[in-house]
Amino acid sequence: MIRTAARSCSRAVMLLVLALPGAALAQSGEAPDVRRLMSPEEFRDAGLERLSPAEIEALNAWVLRYTASDAVVLRRSNSSVREEIRNAEAAVIRSRIVGEFRGWNGDTVFRLQNGQTWQQRIGGRWFHRATDPEVEVRRNMLGYWELRVVDADRSVGVKPLP
Repeated sequence: MIRTAARSCSRAVMLLVLALPGAALAQSGEAPDVRRLMSPEEFRDAGLERLSPAEIEALNAWVLRYTASDAVVLRRSNSSVREEIRNAEAAVIRSRIVGEFRGWNGDTVFRLQNGQTWQQRIGGRWFHRATDPEVEVRRNMLGYWELRVVDADRSVGVKPLP
C-alpha cells in the first residue's frame, strides 16, 4: 500500500515536471510524448515502463491538455486559494470575553462581546482572573484558530461554535 502511494506520488511529481517541456512542444504543433520528453533513466525511475501503451497514450493526452489549456485555469485557481489563505491569516478578530474570566480548563467556552462563541479545542488548564479581558482570535500557521488573552499574552487552541 505504501509502495503504491509512493509510486502514485512519484508519477504526480513527474507529470508536473513534464508540463513545461510539453507546453513548448504543444506550441510547436508536435504532440508531447513522455518517451521523448524524458531520458530512458527518468522514464524507468518514474516507473512509467510498467504502463501499457494505452496508459502512456492517456498520459500523453493529459500532458497535452494540461499544457495547452488546463494549466492556465489551474494556476489561476491556485493563486486565488493562496490569496484566500493570506486573507484568512491576516484576519484578526478582536473582542472581549463577556464578564468574569478565570482562564481555561480543557473544554472552556468563550463568549465574546461581538456575539461569537468559541470553545477550547486543545486540552490544558491555565488560571487567570480578569473581567472582560481583551482577546484576539486568529488562525495559526497550520490553519487552526487560537484565542489569545492580550494582557497575559497566553493562547489556547479554539474552534467556533454556532
